[in-house]
Amino acid sequence: MKKWLKRVFIFFGLVLLLIFAYTLYQFRDRHKGYGLEISYKSPNSTEVKAGFSKVDITPIDFDTWKDNNGDARFHEKDGDSFNDLNQNGKFDPIWLAGFHQNRPASGVNDPLWARTMVLDNGDFRLALCVIDMISFGNDEVISVRKRLNLSINIDYLIISSTHVHSSPDLMGMYGPNEFKRGVNPEYLEYVMNGIIQSVENAVENLEPAYFKFAENETDALPLVGDTRDPQVFDAGLKLMQVISPTNNRTLGTILNWGNHPETLWSKNTLISSDFPHYYRKYVEEGIFWGDSLALEGIGGTAIFLNGALGGLMTTHPSIPIFHPYSGVAFEEPSINKIEAQGMALAKISLELLKSDDVLVVEQAEMGVNAQSIELALDNKLFRIGAWMGIFDRGFVKWGKIRSEVAAWRLGPASFVHVPGELYPEILNGGIENPEGADFNIQPVEIPAIRSLMPGSFKFFSGMSNDMIGYIVPKSQWDENPPFTYGRTERPYGEINSLGPETAPVIHSEVMKLLNEINISLEK
Repeated sequence: MKKWLKRVFIFFGLVLLLIFAYTLYQFRDRHKGYGLEISYKSPNSTEVKAGFSKVDITPIDFDTWKDNNGDARFHEKDGDSFNDLNQNGKFDPIWLAGFHQNRPASGVNDPLWARTMVLDNGDFRLALCVIDMISFGNDEVISVRKRLNLSINIDYLIISSTHVHSSPDLMGMYGPNEFKRGVNPEYLEYVMNGIIQSVENAVENLEPAYFKFAENETDALPLVGDTRDPQVFDAGLKLMQVISPTNNRTLGTILNWGNHPETLWSKNTLISSDFPHYYRKYVEEGIFWGDSLALEGIGGTAIFLNGALGGLMTTHPSIPIFHPYSGVAFEEPSINKIEAQGMALAKISLELLKSDDVLVVEQAEMGVNAQSIELALDNKLFRIGAWMGIFDRGFVKWGKIRSEVAAWRLGPASFVHVPGELYPEILNGGIENPEGADFNIQPVEIPAIRSLMPGSFKFFSGMSNDMIGYIVPKSQWDENPPFTYGRTERPYGEINSLGPETAPVIHSEVMKLLNEINISLEK
């Protein structure tokens, strides 16, 4: 064999070896051997202690910019300019998540938070932290759990995201372009420390509590739209107010509703938690209209827990939001629009909590079930993104990622947590197999999740302990023409989903948890 040919073979062999080694490294399991399995049931109803806290996780010290042509994309050729805060001659921005790449933050409208509730019945200590982010991956959740101080005795920490589309990119796919990761590692560390601090503070604030539960299934429906058939919503408000029996002071409130916090829409470049900011603010502080107090706030720490928003639940610019007091309609995305939306939600919630339609619970049984699960990463673009380092995520086995589902209950209320944007028809029923769907099958994800949830008040939280994208009913999966419901192009959800088997697996795993809870209740 000629020397040059041998050298070519050696060269290409080394290249293939390097590619193989790089691939193994990129797809390595970040938490090898980790597996979560929790099954807890309190023996009887007891007094429950609760603690709340909130820690500001708004980015600081980042380069801002001026959008010369208003396209929400940074291009110096368009006359865009930036404020070089550290005088290094480079643009060091915070990339905003949602809608499209190359959307740097130009400033801050309202703060982002890590808000935590801790519940302790003397036998089990549960922490729920909700952050104003588009997502927080399962690997990051596990990292935070491993870094918690053992002395605070957290038995299980749930981390959920509000999924706001005006927050910093913590997924990676919203950087300056499709080939560069958008996560600022220093800011990610800042968020993780904020979560830990929030949990620790909530533990320090633990005190005896009692609970008020309430729900309103209809009044918030005009504040959200469904952009994909079938028209199924998760628009009912579920509320849990936690109160000190010593002085009837509100410790905190869980506000559960399903909608994308993206009312500010794609041209916004201000950091914001969108309508949840004003929803929480007015629940805590009350609503002033003119010079008078229209509705008194209840104080404490309000936590917005987002629901089933796949499908896609959104307040599109075509949906007007009417100010609940002036009646002025806001259609175009604006700060006024999200304020009116948050105020409308707060008005419904405050009136409901002050009505007779509440259930007061002084002692309660607790039960917690959670499970690590494996999901197939069938989305080829997601695999390429992970290989390129856009996503910092590995496999637990080839082609499978680790994720998580959870279900817990407190007296007459139950909570289910899934790791992405669930289509409401999986939660509430109404799955179809429309003409043109890729799989000619009957609905798989049945019965509806809420139909098996115990209790009178059934809270649901998406984007919990992970973010895997949309969770689409398999019988409605639609990548290939002809498209369903008369569409001329493929719907959006499938583009940002792991694949068609995701929903059946998650539904099945949640059903197992709920069956376990229901069996324990019968004993």
